[in-house]
Order: sequence, then structure tokens, then C-alpha cells
Amino acid sequence: MADLLPALPENWDRCLAVAAHPDDIEEFSASAVARWTAQGKQVTYLLATRGEAGIDGMHPDKAGPVREAEQRAAAREVGVEVVEFLDHPDGGVEGGPALRRDLVRAMRRYRPEVVISNAFTVRLIGGYTNQADHRVVGLAVLDAARDAGNRWLFPELEDEGLEPWSGIRYVCFSEAEQHTHGVDVTGDPLRRGIAAFASHTEYMKGLGSSALEPEPFLTYVAAMCGPALGVEHAVLFDVHVLIPDEPPPWAQRS
Repeated sequence: MADLLPALPENWDRCLAVAAHPDDIEEFSASAVARWTAQGKQVTYLLATRGEAGIDGMHPDKAGPVREAEQRAAAREVGVEVVEFLDHPDGGVEGGPALRRDLVRAMRRYRPEVVISNAFTVRLIGGYTNQADHRVVGLAVLDAARDAGNRWLFPELEDEGLEPWSGIRYVCFSEAEQHTHGVDVTGDPLRRGIAAFASHTEYMKGLGSSALEPEPFLTYVAAMCGPALGVEHAVLFDVHVLIPDEPPPWAQRS
């Protein structure tokens, strides 16, 4: 029998969830968010775009506000009150200092201990090919999590009153080919995650026959992930530990 994955530690108070588009968080991570907000943790959403290019039959000028409203409704289903949009172009998010600065600004403002995002690898779990904006945003999130604590990077943010923040312990990516930790979402967290995904009504209509059905899809994925954690339903993450819970062996003194 394979060893079980460890549960993601939950001895923290603040999380920042970063995604490229509305619905990205709901596809895999919202049930974990529901668990955390029920524990009293503060979770904030940060979206790089407004998803304006995501509905084929709707002009971006109209689709952007629609998808923004759906994302805010989805966030409310899992207890998230603050949803911020960065207004990078949907389908054309560019990596580099401008995006990292925007992410660092948010990290310094919200001072998260945990950051979650979507995987930045070319291939995802199941061999699926990742989307361009997801790859760019995910990698920028990992870099920005370190940049946030360096006062010599983006010094203009200090002029905005944003001091460096070096308190990010974990950066967690959903949909990754390999997982290191899991979150038990059995019961109410999964139900609330399904309700959040179902909030993206117009987006799902625009996808037509390729749209995912929230309840069977999320239930199936969570059930497939559960055994890795030894529970009925789980959300799994590839976790980068930036601040170890214990000092590494070479730093320990006898």
C-alpha cells in the first residue's frame, strides 16, 4: 500500500488565491477554500484577468462584467468577501516584472501565509495540456512569493506604504501532475465548492457541449483524490515550502 500524502498544515490564518481567470479557482480548489473559511481563516481572491475572452458568443466588453459578477458570486458561496481583478488581458497575460509587481503588491497588502494557484507546467494531471495564461500566472505567483519579501525589488511599492512581506510559508498548485499534500473536503466543503462552480452560469452556457457539470465533475475528481489522503473526498496540491515548519537537518544543532 502506498504511503498517504500528508495533509496541508492548517496552523495559519491568511490565504491568497491567485488565478488567471474567473472559474479557475472553482474547477479544483474552491472546496478547500470553503473548509478554510469555515475554520475562520481569511481567504482573498486575486484574478489576473476578468475572463473577457472566455465566452465565444459574447463580446468581451459584455463578457468581462458578466464573468466578474459570476466570480464574486462564486466567492461568496465559499465565504470569500474580497475579490480583486488586475485587468491583464484575457488570453494575453505576459510574464515579467509588470505581472510580478502586481502580484507582489497584493501579497504585501494581504500578507498571506499560504498562496494557492493553478499549476504552471505544460502538462497537467491526466496529461492534459495547460492553457497559456495559467502557465504564465502560476509561475509568476511562485516567483512573486519570494519577491514579496525583498525590499530592493519593486521599491516603488514602499512608496505606496507596502512594506516587504516574508511570511509566505506555502505556495500550493492545483491540477499538477505530481501532488505533495492534500486537503480533506468531505461533506460540506465539497457541497459549497460545487455551489461555487455552479455560479459560473453564463460561462458554462457559452461552452456549450464542452461545459463541465459542477456536481458530477467535482465529486468525481474529489473522490479520485481522496484515497491519496485516506479520506472520502480531497483536493490535492503540489506544495512549495518556502518556510519549513522545522529547520532542515543541516541547520539543526545537537
